[in-house]
Formats: sequence, C-alpha cells, structure tokens
Amino acid sequence: MSRARAAWQRVPAPVVDLVLVAVAAMDLWLTLWEDTRPGVALAALGCGTLAFRRRFPLGVFLLTLPIALTQPVAVAPLVALFTLAERSRNRPLLAVCVALAAVVSSVPWSPASFAEVGRTMTLIDFVYSLATAAAPVLFGQLLQAHRDLARRLTEIEEAREHERALHAQAVLARERAQLAREMHDVVSHQVSLIAVQAGAMQVAAQDPNAKEAARTIRSLSVTTLDELRTMVTLLRASGGHATELTPQPTLADLHKLVESSGTHAQLKGELPPTVGTPAQRALYRTVQEALTNVRKHAPGATACVELWQNGDHVGVTVANTPPTRPSLSLPGSQQGLVGLRERADILHGTLEAGPTVEGGYRVRLRIPLNAD
Repeated sequence: MSRARAAWQRVPAPVVDLVLVAVAAMDLWLTLWEDTRPGVALAALGCGTLAFRRRFPLGVFLLTLPIALTQPVAVAPLVALFTLAERSRNRPLLAVCVALAAVVSSVPWSPASFAEVGRTMTLIDFVYSLATAAAPVLFGQLLQAHRDLARRLTEIEEAREHERALHAQAVLARERAQLAREMHDVVSHQVSLIAVQAGAMQVAAQDPNAKEAARTIRSLSVTTLDELRTMVTLLRASGGHATELTPQPTLADLHKLVESSGTHAQLKGELPPTVGTPAQRALYRTVQEALTNVRKHAPGATACVELWQNGDHVGVTVANTPPTRPSLSLPGSQQGLVGLRERADILHGTLEAGPTVEGGYRVRLRIPLNAD
C-alpha cells in the first residue's frame, strides 16, 4: 500500500491532469445526450478546464456543471468537486456546490422532459444525484484531514526532537558548570597553595639551586592557575543545577582543610550531625574558597573560621585580618564568589562577602539546616 502510494506521488501533476481530461472526454463521448454544437462546446470546455483544477478549483467546477445537464453521472463535475473539497476549508461553500451539482444533474433538460418524468422521479433522481455529488466531497475532505494530520504529526515529532536537543544541551551545560565549579574549588585551591609555598621557599632558601627550583615551581603554578582560569571561564559559559561530583568533602574534613590552608587560621564552633550532605559540602567549599582568597590576597593575615547555628539555619563565617605583607600576583578566575553564591541560591541560602572595618575581609554563608 505504501509503495503504491509512493509511486503515485512520484507521478507529475500535469500528467495526472491530462489523464483526467482524457478520461472525462472519453466519458463524454460515450454518454453524451445533447450532441448539438452548443452542447458539445460546453462539454468540451468543461473537460478542458480540468487541466486547471488545481489553480482554480471553484471556477473549474462551475464550468463543468453544463456537462451534468446532459449526463446522469459525469466524471468531470465529480473530479472538480473532489478537487474543490480537497483544497477548500469552506464547508458551507462545499454544501452549496453539492446541492448545485445535484440540482443540475436531476433537473430534466427541457420542460417537456420534466412533464414526462414527473415530480416523483425527479425527486428520486435528486436524492441519488445528491448522494453521488456528496461522495467526492467527503473523500476530498477525508484526504485533506489525513494530510493535516500527517503534517501535525510531523510537527509534533520535530517539536519532540527539538525538546530532546534542548534537554541534552541543558544537561551538558549543567555538567559543564558543575565541572567548572569543582575545578575552581579543588584545583585552584591546591595549585595556589603550591604557588604560595614555593614563593616562601624561594625567599627562605639559601642554596641557589633550591631557589631556582622554588622559582620554577612558583612560575609553573602561576601559569597553571592562569590556564585554569581560562578553562573555568569557558566551562561556565552556561549551566544551572547539577548533581554533585563524587567523592565530596564534608564537615569532618574541615579541620584538615584549615590546618593545610597555608594561613594562620583557627576553627571554632560545631554543628549538629543532622546537617544535610549538600549543606555540608556548601559549608566546606565556602571555607575553602575564603581561605584560598586569604592566602592569595592577604599574606600574613590571620583568619577565623566560625561554625554556628541559628534556629533552623546553620552557617559559617570566615573573617581575616589585614595583610602584613604585599600579596603575590597570582591569577584568578574571578568566579569563586560567583560559584559560592550559586551554591547558596540552590540551597535557598544567602552569602555575604565584603571588607571589614578593620581592613580585613569577611565571608558569611547562611543556609537551612536540612538543605538539599
């Protein structure tokens, strides 16, 4: 069935129209009752106009009506009705055309013939003609509905494909944003610590070879941080909520983080074990980013990390004193606080960051106890 339909659709439209003209002419030649010159001319005109049925369906139908006067069932008017029904959505017009075709087909050619046939037979002939004219209209409307349904199904499938593509892009964007945040939180923290330690070693070392090695380590660390900043910027081009990567740190790792931060930092306070895992990760990353900034931008400063609970909310405050020596020129991605605020927003919390009156800096995170 589908192969035959595909083969039919490959036939050029002009060829189909010429075949219909020939079939209508043959039907006219076999059953023409009125063989006078005007009758033949009108019939020939009606058959010839079928070649233009696609462009002027209503006009072609009207020009085929004279053929219906001379034949009980004529091919040309039925083809014209089908074309009109297939292309028009004006149902009142189609009803009028069906009624007109039935009247023309059932009314006798002359008053003498009408007296001969009688009213009863004329009415029966009208009902028969009405059913005959309605058939191609119904078939044309069915074909139109089928075409509309196929087009609608195609649009739905295209919309689904577009939706799937958008969903895949959104998932990829979230993964990229999450990866960027993790790269900044973990890699930047470790590399900046290496750079600071190498800088201190370069100043303190007496051996020239040790000084050169420390200088090389610090230079490579700075270059790595700069490349990391570029990668983080590219990865954060778009994104949103995402599933955290594993393994992830918790509050139990805070002591180790503070001790290995490379700054004079002190951890105060405790939080209940009921703090949710996402909240613990957010608190850890906040402390990690804050201590990294202290090490990079406030050398020699002391920091205080305080965990606290206020009702149904928990938080951490990281405050540092003013720096005691010039800071190292380490590159940064400028995305640390942005990532922390994103985490806080995801967990329905708040993040405040800004300089203190004493000249230091303070970062304060507040999130719900059972944030998830």
